[in-house]
Amino acid sequence: MRVKDILLEFQTQLGPIYEPDEISAVFYSLLSYFYQIDRLKVALNPDISVSGAKLIEALSNLKKHQPWQYITGETEFYGLPFKVDEHTLIPRPETEELVDWVLKDSQNISGLKILDIGTGSGAIAISLAFHLNQADMTAVDFSEAALSKARQNANLNQVTIRFKQRDILKMRQCKMTYDIIISNPPYVREQERSLMAQNVLSYEPETALFVPDNQPLMFYDKIIQIALNQKTAIIYFEINEFLKTDLEILLGHHNLQNFEFKKDLFGKWRMLKIRLR
Repeated sequence: MRVKDILLEFQTQLGPIYEPDEISAVFYSLLSYFYQIDRLKVALNPDISVSGAKLIEALSNLKKHQPWQYITGETEFYGLPFKVDEHTLIPRPETEELVDWVLKDSQNISGLKILDIGTGSGAIAISLAFHLNQADMTAVDFSEAALSKARQNANLNQVTIRFKQRDILKMRQCKMTYDIIISNPPYVREQERSLMAQNVLSYEPETALFVPDNQPLMFYDKIIQIALNQKTAIIYFEINEFLKTDLEILLGHHNLQNFEFKKDLFGKWRMLKIRLR
């Protein structure tokens, strides 16, 4: 089958589900993964052909809203390769911005002790360990299945990270004192389900996404308590864009005044830095 004919089939069948640019991006990602053919090669040879079976099967799964990253079992985050599956969230661009904020703040500091809470695929911890000089990195998650994938990703990117299975809501304190705690915790309220894409709702782990409507900040509150108890210097959070005011109230409850919210590239409040000392 000619590649351009398969692309047309993708555009026709996925048109009701995805935007045209997204369909094209997904198609070429799958084409590269299955057949090692990139967009430039197709442009130079418009009649290039492949067997097509793998792409047609992928198309069937995409129509069921399965994320293409779960079809290939891999994705990229902050320029690094990562394995993903149904036990881990697919890393998002806004999380890359959070990592970038930490790296810019820490670029001239070596040997930082960092704790990543709710590590999932390990994207945050691994990216920081890869780019920071001699960082002492610990990453925790309550899911052993997620930790298994994170360990695989650490080996893939040749970084050393201390992985631990922990339920953060049951923790009282950490044994180590950390310079930085960073977390992208669950923060989507149940009432926001209607705003979520079907591919997220149907395939990504709910426990990594949702919090009760009456306790939307329970992870933030707990992590702040732990950080205060063991004298962490700075906390970095990814946040729900709709909960900035609620977080300001929470920070006031803990008598915290040295903090900064930051918008992502789309102008949404998605990041928070708290300096504790």
